Amino acid sequence: MVATIKSGIITLLHTACGAGILAMPFAFKPFGLLFGILIITFCGCCALLGLLLQTRVVKYIPQNSNASFFVLANQINPNLSVIFDIAIAVKCFGVGVSYLIVIGDLMPQILNVFTENSWLLNRNFHITMMMLFIVTPLCFMKRLNSLRHASMIAISSVVYLCLLVIIHFILPSNDIEGLKGKVSWWFPKNEPSPLTTLPIFVFAYTCHHNMFSVINEQPKKNFSNTRCIAIYSILLAFLLYIVIGGSGYLTFGDNITGNIIMLYPQSISSTIGRMAIVLLVMLAFPLQCHPARASIHHTIHFFETRYRNKGNKTNNSNEMDISGNFAVTTSTISIVDNTFNNSTTALIPQISVTEDATLIVAEELIEENSPKQPEIVPLKGKRFIIITTCILVCSYLLAISVHSLAFMLSLVGATGSTSISFILPGIFGYKLIGSEYTAASNSTMTMPKKTKLFKFFGLCLTLWGVIIMITSLFATLTVGPSH
Repeated sequence: MVATIKSGIITLLHTACGAGILAMPFAFKPFGLLFGILIITFCGCCALLGLLLQTRVVKYIPQNSNASFFVLANQINPNLSVIFDIAIAVKCFGVGVSYLIVIGDLMPQILNVFTENSWLLNRNFHITMMMLFIVTPLCFMKRLNSLRHASMIAISSVVYLCLLVIIHFILPSNDIEGLKGKVSWWFPKNEPSPLTTLPIFVFAYTCHHNMFSVINEQPKKNFSNTRCIAIYSILLAFLLYIVIGGSGYLTFGDNITGNIIMLYPQSISSTIGRMAIVLLVMLAFPLQCHPARASIHHTIHFFETRYRNKGNKTNNSNEMDISGNFAVTTSTISIVDNTFNNSTTALIPQISVTEDATLIVAEELIEENSPKQPEIVPLKGKRFIIITTCILVCSYLLAISVHSLAFMLSLVGATGSTSISFILPGIFGYKLIGSEYTAASNSTMTMPKKTKLFKFFGLCLTLWGVIIMITSLFATLTVGPSH
C-alpha cells in the first residue's frame, strides 16, 4: 500500500519505466541527439503538467469519495467515463501486442546460443507456443495475485538493461564498433518524420492512470504534498531516459533499431538480459488482458444501457399518453434509476487502475471478482470467454504480422497515451479548476491568477494532446517508424 511520498514516487516510476526504455534510443533517430534531448525534456514537462493537474483537481472530488477518472468524469459529463474505458482498452491491448513482439524478437536470439534448428529460431513459432501454453491459460484466470511478484523481476530487468547499455557505451566491443552508424547532433537527413517516434516519448512517461490511486493512499492529499510525488517521479524517469536513450543512440547511431537489446552481440551478459525481459513480458501480458477485458466489457455495457434507456423512454412515452401523469412519474423514476446504474458500472476500471502500458506490473492491481472490486456488472459466462478469446486472437494475429516494436509503441503512444496523459487531465483541469468562482452563487468572486493559470494550462494540454494524437497517428500509419 502506498502511504508515503517515497513509495508514491516509486509506484509512478515503476509505472512509467518499462517498454519505452527498449525503444528510447530508437526514438532519437529522426531527431538527432540534441533535439532528441529537447523532445524528451518537453514531453516530460507535458507529462508533469498532466500529473499536476490531476493533483490539483482532487479537491473537486465529492466528500467521502476516492479520486478517480470516473468520479471526475461524472462531475463534467458522465459520457466521458466511456472515453476513459476505451483509452485504457486501446492502451492495454497495444502494450500486450508489443509484449508478444518482444518475445518473438528475443527468443530466437536466446536459443541461437544452444541450437541452429530453423523451427526453434522462428519468431512466429515462439509467439504461438507462448500464447498456447502460458499466456492463454493465465489470461483465463480470475485472479493473478501471484504475478505481482513479477514486479521484482521487472525492476531487476530494467536495472540490468541500464547497466548493459551504459557499459557497452563506455567500453564498446569490436562487434559493437562495427555496428555503429552515423550519429547526428541535429535533425538528420533522409529520415522519416519525427512525428513517427514522438509518441514513443509520450508513451514512456505515461503513469497518469495510477496517479489517483497514489493520491488516495497518501495521508495528506493536499496539493503541496502530492505535487512532490509528480515532480520527483517524472524527474527520475527523465534522467533514466536521457542516460539510456542518449547512450544507446551514441553507441549505434542511425543503425539503432526499435529494440536496442537485439543489437548487442551474443554473450552471457546479453543473453541473461534477454531472458529476463522475456520472462517479464510473458508474465505481464495477462495483466494487460485483464484491464483491457474489463474496459471492453464496461464499454459494451455502457452502450447497451443507453440503448435500453432509449427503449424505456419510448415505452414510457406511450404509457403517458394512455395513463396520464402517473405514468410520467413512473417513467422519470425508471430513467433516473437506469442512468444511475449506467454511471456506476463504469466505476470499476477507473478505480482499479490496474496496469499501465509498460513492462512493469502495477502494484495496485484489482482483478475481476477481487474483494476490492465492486460487484455491479459481473463479467462471467459466455461474455467473459468471448471477450478474452477476441483479445487473444487479435493480439496473436497482430504480433505475427507486425515485426516492429517501435511501430506498436508509436501507435499506442499516439492513441492511448495521449488520451490518458494529456487530453483527459487537461479536460479535468480546464472544466473543474476555478469552477467554484464561476458558479452562479459566487460569480462576483475574483478568480486568483494561479487558478486561472492552471485552467489555461489545462486547455493548452488538451489541445496539444489532440494535435499530437491526430498528427502522430497519421504519420505512424502512413510513414511508420523505420525499422
